[in-house]
Amino acid sequence: MAGRSFDLKEIEKIRGGEGYRNAVRPARRAVYIMLALSFIVFLAIALLGIYRQGLGTFIVTLTSLNPVYFLLSLLIIFVSYSMRYPKWAMYLRRLKVRIGGWKSFVIYMSMYSMDITPGRWGRAIVSYTINQLSNVKFAVTFPAVVTDIFTDFLGFAVVTDAMAIIVNRFVVLSLFLTFLLMVPFIFIYVESPFHLVHKIFKKWRRRIEGLRRLDVVFETATFYFKYNKRLGAGSFIYSMAITVPSMMLNGMALYFVMVGFGVPVTPSQIPIVLFIFSSSLVLGMITGIPGTLGVTDAALIGQLQYFYPGHIGLGLASAITIVFRIATVWFVQAFGFIAFIYTLRYWKK
Repeated sequence: MAGRSFDLKEIEKIRGGEGYRNAVRPARRAVYIMLALSFIVFLAIALLGIYRQGLGTFIVTLTSLNPVYFLLSLLIIFVSYSMRYPKWAMYLRRLKVRIGGWKSFVIYMSMYSMDITPGRWGRAIVSYTINQLSNVKFAVTFPAVVTDIFTDFLGFAVVTDAMAIIVNRFVVLSLFLTFLLMVPFIFIYVESPFHLVHKIFKKWRRRIEGLRRLDVVFETATFYFKYNKRLGAGSFIYSMAITVPSMMLNGMALYFVMVGFGVPVTPSQIPIVLFIFSSSLVLGMITGIPGTLGVTDAALIGQLQYFYPGHIGLGLASAITIVFRIATVWFVQAFGFIAFIYTLRYWKK
């Protein structure tokens, strides 16, 4: 499977640990590439700050961060991600997968080791780990992975729209961006559009040989709809009740990074900070760029200056963005990777 795309159909057939390692090699490669690109983005942001302030002044700005507030932001991010575990546990119960306690939690956290892959499809590693523990087929647990991604995306959108209304800025734009973000998921939760597209696809597939590469996408989607019915609408409502508060807590990490840099931001301005955080991510998600690299960073820099013109210039906005994105990209990948390494003990030799 080396050199090929991440093939869900092949993974469902695999039973050995080495075979799985070969299957997910493209996913691991994607993680390495995106982390390298994120470093390049950080470097570009730093150069912006240096261009504006000069090297010496920018270094002083960057090192002025109070480490206590930075550590607090890391703790908040970890708690925010951990808060979402109950919805994952609920998905498994609905799908009749019996893995509980510590094993279930660490498997869930291992998803984030692949969170920077395109479309977050690398999260599918958990379905293999579950298969190794319980012999449950990949297709059975795949709906849990997709639903978890969808509710995460929708959580960001809900926070963005709510904060836009509270702040009374960019309300129409926020609602429009939410609509664009949700359109792809119509094909995940409503079968009729999928079947229509599938019918059109089969027609053109006979004419264009290259379209055969998409066969696995439609085959996997067929399995997905079959098992997704087990989750039901109640699981979606429960998920959102957990996701929205966790996203807001995640946004508080930006608040404390700003405080750590000495920005005079007050608790009454938390809605503004949450809007900056969530809307920047939604903008990045719409582009489909893995990890929302570049787009979210640019949005953060721009909005920090827009909402705090008297306190945050280009240099400080660049420093805040670098630190915050290290916390939300690199740190998340780090604890996800630690969990992933731990779950290797569950793979059959």
